[in-house]
Formats: sequence, C-alpha cells, structure tokens
Amino acid sequence: MHMTSREIVLLAIAVLAGACFTWFSPWFATADNLLTILRNSSELLLIALGMTLVIAMGGVDVSVGVVMGVAAWGIGQLLMLQSPLLAALAGPLIGLLAGLITALVVIGRIPAIVGTLGLFGVWRTALFVLLGGQWLSGLPGDLTHALMRPLLGLPLMAWLIVAAWALVWLALRHTPYGLWLLAAGNSEEKARLAGIPVTQVRVATFALSGVLCGLAATCYIATYRNVEMTVGGTLALEAIAAVVLGGTRITGGSCSLLGTLLGVLLLRILQNGLLLIGVPSLWQTVVTGAVLLLVLSSEAASGRLLSLRRLA
Repeated sequence: MHMTSREIVLLAIAVLAGACFTWFSPWFATADNLLTILRNSSELLLIALGMTLVIAMGGVDVSVGVVMGVAAWGIGQLLMLQSPLLAALAGPLIGLLAGLITALVVIGRIPAIVGTLGLFGVWRTALFVLLGGQWLSGLPGDLTHALMRPLLGLPLMAWLIVAAWALVWLALRHTPYGLWLLAAGNSEEKARLAGIPVTQVRVATFALSGVLCGLAATCYIATYRNVEMTVGGTLALEAIAAVVLGGTRITGGSCSLLGTLLGVLLLRILQNGLLLIGVPSLWQTVVTGAVLLLVLSSEAASGRLLSLRRLA
C-alpha cells in the first residue's frame, strides 16, 4: 500500500497540528491524552468507513449518527436484561436493519441526501421516544470488560476496529464489489449498461454502512455505558468531513480508506487540541464544518481549473 500525495499532506498536517498544540499545551503530548484521542476516534472511524463506501458510490447518508444512537439503545436494553451475548450481536443487527431501510428509501428516485435527512428525523424522534426523554445510564459492564480485555498488548476493541478496516479494504481491493462500487459512483447509467448489478451494490453498501454504525454503537456502550438523547448528533458531519478530507471524491467514483483514517485522526487532533488550549467545545462543530467547506471549495475550484484547461 503506497501513500498518495493527498495522504502524505494529511499526515504532515496532523503532525504539524500536534506539534503546535504541544507547544501551547503541556498536556497534549502526554500518553494519556494521545490514548484519549485514539479512543475518541473509534466510533467516528467505524462510521466514516461506511460513509467512505456510500460517498464512493455517489451517495451520502446523514442519518448514520442517530442510527448508532438507536443501536446503542437496543444494546443497553439487552444489557439490562442480563443478555451480554445478545447485546454484542444486537448492535450490528440493528444497524443492518437500519441500513436496509435506508436502501429501500433511497433506492428509487429520492436523492440520498433528502431520503437520509428524512430518516435522520425519524430515527432522532424514535430515540427520544425510546429513551422517554431521559438518559439510559449505569448500564452493566459486561461489554466493557469483554472489549477492554488486552490481547497482544491492545484492547480487544482496537483489534475489532482493525479487523473492520481490513475487511472493508479487502472487499474494495480483492472482490468484484469494489470495482462495481466505483463504477456505479462514476456513472450509474454506464454501470447498468455494463451489466453491473447497481441496485444490489447500493443495497449492500447501505447495509454494510449500517452494520458499521451498529459496531460503533457497541464500542460506544463499552466505553461510556450510557445512551444520551443527543448521542451521534454531529457524527454524520464529522464522518463526511473526514472522508472528503481523506481524498474520497464527493461526487463518487473514488475512495481512500487510508485517507479516511488520517482524516478522522486529524479532526480528533484538532478538536482535542483546541479544547486543551481553552477553545469552548461548541466551536468543535464549527471547525469541522469549516474544514469540510474548505475542502469542498478547493475541490470545486480544482475541478473548474481542470475544465478550463481541457477547453483551452
């Protein structure tokens, strides 16, 4: 696996940002804080993996954060019923069901951004009703004990995330799905004419994204052991920003899983560093949105420049 120029630049910016925050805050470069950054990247990385596939296909899903919240509620209910094994399976299964529902909504003529925005409202309201307007807190620690158990020097949760990333990479690089996904993202009409099962690819992609959201919910519960009413509210924005920042074209047809990983780490470094130097947490969303707008604007400008060169 070789790094592209975009990925090298991202890595350099992340290192530079880390160096700047280390200069301004003595707590940034501590082992505990760096582990906190990695821990806070877990759910976002899993959701961003699914978002990478969706955007590469030419779509977008703004409901992923609240899907994670609904899955977290289901996991919490089973934990309270003393069913840790079922709770561990519930997250991916609820996510899979939500992904299939998303696919059914947007598989027709409804644009993905419109369909998933509607689903965002549905899942957000459902989560509020399920929680009864209150936090679900003090959950049993079965998942925490299982996923935080060390294996070869790392928590089992870390290996679970590595395995998810590796499986998505293998699916993209070594199965027909990867070729079909990018072909559909480049031109759905041409992909259909070439005999590619575009509908099946779309369903599989939203389903896989849903499973990754459910897996993120499992990690969330294992770490925090509660479900807030606002859980996952900004995760979709952060995931889109990380994916586009990492080099996946917003119009589809290309993707970079390594770029997504670096995009997630850069966002979390910025958010963590700004908090340590005294910038209010409210501004984290502003920074994420600004990064997304900056990247999209630069890509649009690059696209216009390329078009002008072709016309010249």
